Amino acid sequence: MLAIVLASGGMDSCVTTAIAAHESSEIAMLHVSYGQRTEQREQQAFNGIADFYGVTRRLVTSIAHLAQIGGSSLTDKNIEVTRANLASTEIPTSYVPFRNAHLLSIATSWAEVIGATRIYIGAVTEDSSGYPDCRPEFYEAFNRVIEVGTKPETRIKIVTPVITMKKSEIIQRGLHLNAPLHLTWSCYQAEDKACGICDSCALRLRGFREAGVSDPISYATPAI
Repeated sequence: MLAIVLASGGMDSCVTTAIAAHESSEIAMLHVSYGQRTEQREQQAFNGIADFYGVTRRLVTSIAHLAQIGGSSLTDKNIEVTRANLASTEIPTSYVPFRNAHLLSIATSWAEVIGATRIYIGAVTEDSSGYPDCRPEFYEAFNRVIEVGTKPETRIKIVTPVITMKKSEIIQRGLHLNAPLHLTWSCYQAEDKACGICDSCALRLRGFREAGVSDPISYATPAI
């Protein structure tokens, strides 16, 4: 079974890659840049993870028009990346409007061409207050879109293996599978040393603390 893994280079997508590699006979890896602040660092992390798993079939592409559309602190430098507030129930400024639909569309097109039957994505409901396009019902609906929007003989399923996990559980699963967490990058705003104060850094740091292990990357200012 050939599977495509949508991999940002972050911790969740790294563990998702490890799961996909364990469950599939072959994996292909897809990385999509969208004009985000840490675009180069994330691509470096993606390639490091792909090299670790010996993946030769990889696609790196861009949907930079999302930066032109704006509306997110990840793509618009006029919008400040807010300091972590893990108690917030509001959708954070880092939400990129409908981003995951764009990513899944590219993955579906590629899957139909190369004959992949699964698309793995490391979406996690726990992220911040839960981005609208990280909810299980979004992926259930998109599976239906794939079914009606591809050739009759095409069989492609979206797989979200970590979607209901806490960060600490994702870390523990990654350690069990020997996932290269040291190669990952989660920070929203820095490319040299993780800032430690954005939502993504804070969620990651809390996850490692709750898992009882040290985060293998360094931080400028650890939030917790």
